[in-house]
Amino acid sequence: MLTPTGEIVAEARRLGVGAGAFNVITVEHAEAVVSGAEAAGCAVILQISENAVRFHHGRLAPIAAAARAVAELSTVAVGLHLDHVESDELFDQAAANGFGSAMYDASKLEYADNVAATACAVARGHAAGLWVESELGEVGGKDGAHKPGVRTNPAEAAAFVQSTGVDALAVAVGSSHAMTNRDARLDHELIELLHDAVSVPLVLHGSSGVPDDELRAAVRGGLVKINIGTALNIAFTGAIRAAIAQDVTVVDPRKYLRTARHDMAETVTKALRVLTGATP
Repeated sequence: MLTPTGEIVAEARRLGVGAGAFNVITVEHAEAVVSGAEAAGCAVILQISENAVRFHHGRLAPIAAAARAVAELSTVAVGLHLDHVESDELFDQAAANGFGSAMYDASKLEYADNVAATACAVARGHAAGLWVESELGEVGGKDGAHKPGVRTNPAEAAAFVQSTGVDALAVAVGSSHAMTNRDARLDHELIELLHDAVSVPLVLHGSSGVPDDELRAAVRGGLVKINIGTALNIAFTGAIRAAIAQDVTVVDPRKYLRTARHDMAETVTKALRVLTGATP
């Protein structure tokens, strides 16, 4: 069932568990995420990034409609989130396309400019009924746009939330986007300091490169919304490679996309069990 993202995150925070948010590129991604969530018996968030929209010829409506339809037919609560939006035009399309939330990313800007741009986006988003996430402290691994090693300052984070009115804050604590190895180590002392300083839910981006024990500790320390994308693509691409290697004459995409979707779903189920502390 389609559910506001803010409600899913608030419930996860109340229970002291992580809310899994998984990147959607194709309709198979959306189907896999929801199937995996249903197998785990957990709520989940489908998120479509500005990069994914760019892949779909810059058109949000088609992939949003597909994801929304999958969410509406689910037996678990499913949120729809527009992620890493730098374009004001795209941000302003979110509510009309069924999104309950959006992440406005002005983290490339200097602090004062980030505050001003984010506060303006939050005002527009709230007027449209959106739950708005933003970012402070650059998370590594996005085509060189974010500097590795940067960390979010707790006092600055508290001031940023107060000045902008954001509903959730993505913080830089040691993870990095697009990691294919799970060897990232998080700054758990910083996570606890941020949790104590900031009143809104904290978000971890780049979680595919973070081992299970680190994710569990991060959730215990106060991170709530946990974003996962590359792990799905590893499963997706690996399944397709294996299927085509097994039968080089295959031309029907359903024969390998079915396996790819299944493997992504299993990845989602395992991740949600880690984030919620469920028994494997």
